[in-house]
Amino acid sequence: MTPDKDLPQFAADIQDDEDDADAAGHHKAGLGALTLGAIGVVYGDIGTSPLYALREALRPVARDGLDPGEVLGVVSLLIWALVLIVTLKYVLVLLRADNRGEGGILALYTLTRLAIGRRHHGVLALGLVGAALFFGDAMITPAISVLSAVEGVELIAPQMADYVLPVTVGILLGLFLVQRHGTQAISVAFGPVMVLWFVVMGVSGAAAMSHHPAVLAALSPHHGIGFLIDHKVMAFVVLGAVFLAVTGAEALYADLGHFGRAPIQLAWFALVFPALVLNYLGQGASVLADPAVLSNPFFRLVPQWALPALVLLATLATVIAAQAVVSGAFSMARAAVQLGLLPRLNIIHTSDRQSGQIYVPALNWIMLGGVLGFVLGFQTSEALAATYGISVTGAMIVDTILALVFARIGWHLGWWILLPLGTVFLLLEGTFLLSNLAKFLDGGFVPVLLSALMVFTMSTWWRGTQSAMRREAEARVGLETFAKSMAHSSVTVVPGTAFFLTSDPASVPPALLHNLKHNRVLHDHNVVLTVETMRVPSAPDEDRISFAPIDDRFARLVLRFGYMETQNISRALGAARRHGLRFDVMSTSFFLGRRKLVSARRDGWRDFLDRFYIALSRFSADPSDFYHLPRDRVVELGARMTL
Repeated sequence: MTPDKDLPQFAADIQDDEDDADAAGHHKAGLGALTLGAIGVVYGDIGTSPLYALREALRPVARDGLDPGEVLGVVSLLIWALVLIVTLKYVLVLLRADNRGEGGILALYTLTRLAIGRRHHGVLALGLVGAALFFGDAMITPAISVLSAVEGVELIAPQMADYVLPVTVGILLGLFLVQRHGTQAISVAFGPVMVLWFVVMGVSGAAAMSHHPAVLAALSPHHGIGFLIDHKVMAFVVLGAVFLAVTGAEALYADLGHFGRAPIQLAWFALVFPALVLNYLGQGASVLADPAVLSNPFFRLVPQWALPALVLLATLATVIAAQAVVSGAFSMARAAVQLGLLPRLNIIHTSDRQSGQIYVPALNWIMLGGVLGFVLGFQTSEALAATYGISVTGAMIVDTILALVFARIGWHLGWWILLPLGTVFLLLEGTFLLSNLAKFLDGGFVPVLLSALMVFTMSTWWRGTQSAMRREAEARVGLETFAKSMAHSSVTVVPGTAFFLTSDPASVPPALLHNLKHNRVLHDHNVVLTVETMRVPSAPDEDRISFAPIDDRFARLVLRFGYMETQNISRALGAARRHGLRFDVMSTSFFLGRRKLVSARRDGWRDFLDRFYIALSRFSADPSDFYHLPRDRVVELGARMTL
């Protein structure tokens, strides 16, 4: 008999957990290091918005010529959008709505769901919509960011204009191809590069502002309000572009678990916010001095001799911003899988020290196709700007609604506080959404369709999973009764320990029944193993493991993981030994039940949903890989289930 290839790793995983309780990767970094990391990851999207935000906001009113009041008004709108949405809503308020340290739309959904105390389909629908809109935004951001940076080469050498698209496509291909190798090695450079980026933005903006200090008047909100009153319909169009300045705020909230609230807030107030304000003021001053620079006001802030260095730095910054969005999408996908909103996707860990360093192959290639489709379909950052905004504003509105519900139920805040705040945010974001909807036919429909497809996919998977669980419950056999009946059975008993995975710890796993039916044997020790996903990012130590012997032959083991954790059964079994579990690694087998799903052949919409769910199930990762089981110790027994 050949030795099991995975057995050494299986034994090592168990020993690692016994020795150290999975303490690796939980070292506390200092505030300075975390702040530097936050600058490199959290603020990439917001930090690259100055490349195109002011240009696109002023372009509609510049067709008939610009006057100083219009420039001051648009700059004022950009700055106060940063103040109200990013600073007030996200940095000061939403960062406090953390689910055991984790943030993002799904963390907020689970917080609200837990506060309500029961399943609420309205809250679930909001969670689905918010997650889907985030995925849509994650495809647009790399496309528009990298393309806008590479377009800067046209200012250096106009004859290079024909190479902008090929270079952009090449950079994006490289970005997505490198994902499978992980970003641990290069991510250490993200912080210093982005610090340099923000410093350069602030210094170049301040230099331009010093030549035209009148632009400082834009700091007063009355210029923005006056612009909205005077321009009416045109102002409505401009607001859609103004919103480009705050894209990335959702990613700021989603990265809360990686860096913590204090480093993210410190990075914003100490560097990012001042640099953005100075740069927008500088661009406004540059346009006031010479309206001709509106074609690319960001790159016109520096002299011609500095353009190559700035284009290179901008390209690096946009690649970093794109990487942060891609990593955020991977983390969102993992959370959606754990919450039962997506199939059990194959998730590969690219770092042995940081749980957040993951790679989701299926999502990576889907995103690459979407990003390249945006670049090749729209070809310029100006055209892409029309697609940007709807998904981001939609996600922000979902954040606001869920935050209001949670603040009322979870924080027990009174309506006298929530109504004014909610009205301000919903009115502001609703206006931004309506202004972006005006660009629907110009390309805004693309992210809407992508998000709608994602909502349909997640809702279908959730519905099908609930249906399958009900079918299993109808055929359940009580574990306690079964164990008693086996005590007097004449079935052949073989030595060793068998773990039977099941979603219902109170019933007999189908794999156990099939093993008795077809193999006519029962192991000396049988452990009914259930893996549960808690609605918290990380399972508390006291709730992680429940072990309960039923008799000398049967026992029940429940392993609980948070929705942001890796469900590594091999490692968890080491900790389970401290709760009374006994087994010999050399004589252990894992039995899995594999379902073959078939449609009940109903007519109409329900039949289509069942067939789509069955098609989605084919994308589920092998459970041996997903649960990190030793392949040579796994036995799979199939069964047919009619939905």
